[in-house]
Amino acid sequence: MNFTTENFLLIGSLLLFISLLAGKTSFRLGVPTLIFFLVVGMVAGTSFSGLIVFSDAITTQFIGIVALNFILFAGGFETNWISIKPVVWHGVALSTLGVALTTLFAGTITWLVSDFNVVESFLIGAIISSTDAAAVFSILRSKNLALKGNLRPTLELESGSNDPMAYLLTIIFLGLATSPALTFWEVVRLFLSQIVIGVGLGLGFGYASRYIINNLKLEYEGLYPVLAITLMLLTFSLTDFIGGNGFLAVYLSAVLLGNSHLIHKKTILKMFDGLAWLMQIVLFITLGLLVNAKDIIPHMGTGFLIAFGLMLVARPLSVFISLAPFKMKNRERWYIAWVGLRGAVPIVLATYPMIAGMQKAQEIFNIVFFITITSVLIQGTTLIRVARWFRVLLPQRVKQITPVDVMLRENISSEMVEVEIPEDSCVVGQRIVDLNFPEKSLIVLIQRNERYISPTGSTIIEPNDKLIIVAEDKASLKESFNCLSVDASAYQR
Repeated sequence: MNFTTENFLLIGSLLLFISLLAGKTSFRLGVPTLIFFLVVGMVAGTSFSGLIVFSDAITTQFIGIVALNFILFAGGFETNWISIKPVVWHGVALSTLGVALTTLFAGTITWLVSDFNVVESFLIGAIISSTDAAAVFSILRSKNLALKGNLRPTLELESGSNDPMAYLLTIIFLGLATSPALTFWEVVRLFLSQIVIGVGLGLGFGYASRYIINNLKLEYEGLYPVLAITLMLLTFSLTDFIGGNGFLAVYLSAVLLGNSHLIHKKTILKMFDGLAWLMQIVLFITLGLLVNAKDIIPHMGTGFLIAFGLMLVARPLSVFISLAPFKMKNRERWYIAWVGLRGAVPIVLATYPMIAGMQKAQEIFNIVFFITITSVLIQGTTLIRVARWFRVLLPQRVKQITPVDVMLRENISSEMVEVEIPEDSCVVGQRIVDLNFPEKSLIVLIQRNERYISPTGSTIIEPNDKLIIVAEDKASLKESFNCLSVDASAYQR
């Protein structure tokens, strides 16, 4: 089919619309959304209808990199430091040591059950070593899974932070496969530079982005999400250009920004949430277009053996070894092992050997695609059942908490006061975002003369303003008084 701009937009919009309808249906049927997005791409591509003939791995990789930036940034931006703080080292262990061990075990299984050589086997192990943030977030949230203890933040932290390690290991083994002369010390240098530069620039860009967003005065509120996107892409590209891991830098900077006081934070959050979903749909459709179902059939036997070896051996071993230093029930470790969903990231990483011109690149891509589909279909559809088996699911009476309940709990506070700002106060002329209010305290309304204002982070405090402050407890209220340089004793009940 010859594409013009008009019919390209027509077909693209129809595919997006069909994907949205399919995603809505998937929630009811209990099938992960990822599968439907991929199927839409496969139906439109050479696998079935042949409406769109697409075989460009370079374009797919570009779309994948851009999409993963948005997905990782949105996941990091929504990560609440308070909820992940108790399990941060669990997540670090799973996203580093766990990924490395999965690569080792999955690579060994691949070498035993296939005709790939050792380096090619470990390359496949690296490609399929990480759990997918989009798949895990989508399934956990769509099914409204309420898990005991800190299981859910552990799973979401791992899935959001382990992609950089998988990417790094894929680059290393791809280098060994295409350049056998690569030395051990070159591999170590690459590993250290990727991690050190990625962490350093990620935190550095996070602090710099916070300062820029809060101090660069833009004319329209809608430009702040555009600024955030610009800073995100700048973080990735400059980190990657210098030799660091751009994905790691983007995730860390997003976590820092998401847990900071930002002006127009809600606007930025909503924009990235929508864009992350759009990027997931576009990415999965593109991956579906790239694959040809006929090419997968000859590799289904090998794919099944590797997939089940990954789910039943490689992933559980890596989880139990990684979490060995931490106090945790075995049934919780087993459940974490089962929620090892593979998704878009392994398929995107599988395009790297194709672009590098490896002899067995197409075979690797087809096997990885099949492993991903198998993982999502088997693991993604059994999360609730397996949670019941391992007794990690909260009782129904605890589980049924709607978003409205959460909102009410967050806003019904034990302390609410009205504070008048005198003309000579040191906070006059300051923006709310610069006051460093505690997380559990909020200025919900400002009475200015005869008007009432709903404040944002960029709202400037003026003389004689009356601030309506809501705090969760007295300690937070006292800290709020300190931020406003107000005598707390004057407001004691």
